[in-house]
Amino acid sequence: MSGDGLSGPVFRGRRRGLMLVLSSPSGAGKTTLSKRLISLNPDLVLSISATTRAPRPGEVEGQDYYFMTPKEFEEKIAAGEFFEWAKVFDHYYGTPKAPIEEALDEGRDVVFDIDWQGARSLAKEAPDDVVRVFILPPSLALLRDRLKKRKQDSDDIIKSRMNRAKSEIEHWNEYDYVVLNDDFSRALEKLSEILHAERLKRVRHPWLEGFVEELMKEE
Repeated sequence: MSGDGLSGPVFRGRRRGLMLVLSSPSGAGKTTLSKRLISLNPDLVLSISATTRAPRPGEVEGQDYYFMTPKEFEEKIAAGEFFEWAKVFDHYYGTPKAPIEEALDEGRDVVFDIDWQGARSLAKEAPDDVVRVFILPPSLALLRDRLKKRKQDSDDIIKSRMNRAKSEIEHWNEYDYVVLNDDFSRALEKLSEILHAERLKRVRHPWLEGFVEELMKEE
């Protein structure tokens, strides 16, 4: 059976891929969920962003980021080659269109780990391809505890992250689906169900129109 639930003589063509956009406050689990979902679905790929910041130790071109000079990035902005982009702390970040379009045309699904602003931009640029999922923490107190247990940030930074979390959660109702991450296995199961259902949508199977036309010609 194929990954989109169609097999045997019924399957007549390639399914168009989709853009699965995951957003959440920092610490709510979207990165861990996205990595686990990809590990369970070999035909899923993670979107790779472009950036003008310098590579960090161990980062690989085309695997972690597409590294560009500011001039190269700005030329691509002018040419409309990004689905979305932003400037953060003097560095550009963006989602190149070309590799995403190639994956979608080949029937591969692309996962995005981005904030609500990026999700909004993607939905505007590719409304038929984007599926947005917001990951909610079970409580802000638990979210704060998760951030503290990381032992990566000072109390001031954690406070700033919590304020930002509230600001991000305000946009939950812009999403197609909302998953409460109160239990990792259950949240992962819900994400898998969303992915499977979206893969079955009629609009992702352009071959169906021709198939039905031929079907109706049969005596």
